[in-house]
Amino acid sequence: MSDGLPMQVPAQDLPPRVRVYEVGPRDGLQNEKTAVPTEVKAEFIRRLAGAGLTTVEATAFVHPKWVPQLADAEELYPRLADLRGVALPVLVPNERGLERAIALGARRIAVFGSATETFSRRNLNRTIAESLAMFEPVIARAKAAGIHVRGYLSMCFGDPWEGPVPIHQAVRVARQLRELGCDELSLGDTIGVATPGHVLSLLAELNEEGVPTSVLGVHFHDTYGQALANTYAALEHGVTTVDASAGGLGGCPYAKSATGNLATEDLVWMLDGLGIDTGVDLARLTAASVWLAERLGRPSPSRTVRALSHKE
Repeated sequence: MSDGLPMQVPAQDLPPRVRVYEVGPRDGLQNEKTAVPTEVKAEFIRRLAGAGLTTVEATAFVHPKWVPQLADAEELYPRLADLRGVALPVLVPNERGLERAIALGARRIAVFGSATETFSRRNLNRTIAESLAMFEPVIARAKAAGIHVRGYLSMCFGDPWEGPVPIHQAVRVARQLRELGCDELSLGDTIGVATPGHVLSLLAELNEEGVPTSVLGVHFHDTYGQALANTYAALEHGVTTVDASAGGLGGCPYAKSATGNLATEDLVWMLDGLGIDTGVDLARLTAASVWLAERLGRPSPSRTVRALSHKE
């Protein structure tokens, strides 16, 4: 920032660079009750790209009955065709979603699984085994077409119906997603109950079971104020991909206790202070979140956005 803050004081044994995987336009906006106009979504994505974010999850090709906010995927995605140097992954739940994404030229997709049976049934109306069977042809077809595949794994740390999730259970499903062909995995703390020791234990066991840190990303919610602490733990382990949502947008429409995602601005403030390169301009990122908050009619929940936008 122009006033020299945060002061850079690097810590030892942390990655020199982190890829911020921006999920606000999809995971953030999907929980909004009021329809956000397509042109606002497109401009928001452009502003995020202009702030230096190189991966921005744009939308999801899901049935509008389940996620009405993203019913405009076919209209939105072509409006972003001229963006250069920015990966625009999209979520697809099944082969039909993949076909829609491919038809519009998407080169990165994500599937969304669960580490718990209850959430799998509530979110996908399938058991874990049935969901993996559904993903198998999606991933195979995507890989055959040269498309990068991310696997989201939700409820890795706790589930509102089942309680604590055994580490071996999350590891088992993560390995299965990897074996199906996922290029990377995002470990989700969907209801925000993780703590740093739990994060380190899960990452260590994944490594022991043959899943390398290089393919892992983390996706924390800030329900109990632990998202940055958990992120720091993941960085200590060597994770270099962190999911975040501009302005702290989002939650999960299928898990009512899931509050907002880790705010991208809060993440970038911490990483800037640690001297970790992200390529993100915090001032421009903050301005993008303020711009969207004005259109949503409420202030951003991000502490960094509030602090920077109220500075004289």
